[in-house]
Amino acid sequence: MKQVLTAISCISMFLLGPPIVAAQERIPVAGITTLYRQNTHADVLIGRILETDTLDGNGKQSTLKLVSLYVDQFNEEDTSRGLCRKYNIPMFSRVRDALTLGTKKLAVQGVMLVAEHGEYPISPTGQTIYPKKRLFGEIFNTFKQTKQVVPVFSDKHLADNWRDAICIYETARKMNVPLMAGSSVPSAWRYPPLDVRKGAELEEVVAVGYGPLDAYGFHALEMMQSLAERRKGGESGVSRVRCVTGKDVWTGNHFDRELLTTVLKTLKDKKIPAGKQVEDVVKEPALFAIEYRDGLKASVLMLDGAVQEFAAGWRYKDRTERQATLFWLQPVRPFHHFAHLLKGIEKFMQTKQAPWPVERTLLTTGLLDAVHISKTEGGDWIETPYLDIHYRSNWNWSQPPAPPKQQNGNENPQRK
Repeated sequence: MKQVLTAISCISMFLLGPPIVAAQERIPVAGITTLYRQNTHADVLIGRILETDTLDGNGKQSTLKLVSLYVDQFNEEDTSRGLCRKYNIPMFSRVRDALTLGTKKLAVQGVMLVAEHGEYPISPTGQTIYPKKRLFGEIFNTFKQTKQVVPVFSDKHLADNWRDAICIYETARKMNVPLMAGSSVPSAWRYPPLDVRKGAELEEVVAVGYGPLDAYGFHALEMMQSLAERRKGGESGVSRVRCVTGKDVWTGNHFDRELLTTVLKTLKDKKIPAGKQVEDVVKEPALFAIEYRDGLKASVLMLDGAVQEFAAGWRYKDRTERQATLFWLQPVRPFHHFAHLLKGIEKFMQTKQAPWPVERTLLTTGLLDAVHISKTEGGDWIETPYLDIHYRSNWNWSQPPAPPKQQNGNENPQRK
């Protein structure tokens, strides 16, 4: 089934509403999240709406206004109830009520779905089963009942498996729901400030990452895809995927080793001692090998022990030159890379146009799922005819302003 990016211009059975607000007004949004404590994704995204872009009340105020909050789970570190009392934000026990403020009509102009933390089951392939399908379903049902739709942002992937992800995507398209998804990594700082030349013929992309193959593997794949989609002809889909682990990562001709070396040179936080090779340091490497339908080859190496950053490099067909860049994330609070993601969300809520196609996230979600299936099946190639996803992106990265001063005593919000 071919997924083609098209402009949503047809008249839906549901009304887009309420109308776009004036530029000086703050847009009322509902926050739907799984868990809210300091340094979770809910805190560093929704929290910026409440406590400015620096998370301390001293930065720039968001153009969004949080008017309701639904939290799926609470633990002893919960901060949502205190914040809602402080800012007089109503909390609701049902998603529908958060979107309608307990009435029969839609009472918000946007929805932020942040489902990335909490105690949830693990799938047979090793992915956390966050309740995205359920929460999306409750959002969509509210739209149906009120006969109105508003933009919905989903943090990171669309679901933990392809079946749920394509269901969410197709339902949003059918209902004419403006949908944005993804993470903060593609829009983060890059050193050196490079991007793939728009419309270039790419031969190969190699990316590195670290951490759990589920939560962090998504970031590495999305980073890689934000580069690959710029190639000549745009995105045309993926034919097959595999996950290689252990010593087998370093044997054979899986990837351009010189390109990997170029990528590793961009890292600021170097973990490879002098005289050592990367394979000497990494105990449990994992390689995501990806073959695109148009012949592009991509490799994502998860290199715990040697790497604590995200970086990627590429090689053009018409050049022997290899280029690479570090995708730098502020490692402690205020984690200002999330501020740049929020800027994109703000624009999306105002214009109902996502800054990058949601198909990027759909494809990345499918890749992550296929990678986990391959790993479970011993590293075999997984044929992916369903990832026949075509789209073109008009999004162009630009270097963000310098980050604000870091605050001490904080953990990385990706860590569980």
